[in-house]
Amino acid sequence: MAKDHGSSIKDDEQYESLREDGMSKEKAARIANSDRQETAQKGGSSQAYEDWSKDELYDKAQEVGIEGRSDMSKDELIDALRS
Repeated sequence: MAKDHGSSIKDDEQYESLREDGMSKEKAARIANSDRQETAQKGGSSQAYEDWSKDELYDKAQEVGIEGRSDMSKDELIDALRS
C-alpha cells in the first residue's frame, strides 16, 4: 500500500513507483498529478518519418545523439530514430 503524500499528490502509488525508478520528486509529482484522460488524448500529431526530409531526419538524429548519422541514408536514419 502506498503511503499518503498529502493532498499535493493525486496518485500516491504512481508517485512512489516513479520515485523508485529514479525520477526526481518534481517530475514524479507532475506525472502523478496529471489528468490521465486528458494526457492520453493529447498524443503526438507529427508526420511519419517517411514524410520528413533527410536534413530534418539528420537534425533529429543529431538532437538525440545518434552516432554515425552523417554516413546514413534516409532509411537508415529512420531505422535509427525508431530504435
